[in-house]
Amino acid sequence: MSVYFFSFCGAILAGLAVALGAFGAHALKDILGTYEMAIWEKAVFYESIHALALLILPVFNNLLTPRGLNITGNLFISGTILFSGSLYLLALSGRKYLGLITPLGGMALLLGWVWLAAALYQAAFKA
Repeated sequence: MSVYFFSFCGAILAGLAVALGAFGAHALKDILGTYEMAIWEKAVFYESIHALALLILPVFNNLLTPRGLNITGNLFISGTILFSGSLYLLALSGRKYLGLITPLGGMALLLGWVWLAAALYQAAFKA
């Protein structure tokens, strides 16, 4: 997989985060309650952070192994879809069981950061 695929996905997710943030702020402000709006905003925030992480992932191309880069990128993509996606659906539908998916996405995001840190540590201290 090309390293630039992750930047492409980051650009798509970043644009989507802007659109969904604006949609929430304007179209949903009178529909969602305070709690649901906070959930929506949390989804937009985490999507934005990880979209930016995906955009800059190719910077590490010369430092990480292809495997390290691919695992990190795939964890960020899947984690963002599961975490933010489940929160968007939860905010819109009110179905609390969707909150069971959110920790899976959060774990994928966390594992992505741990994997990236471990790969960068290995690159920094490579003999």
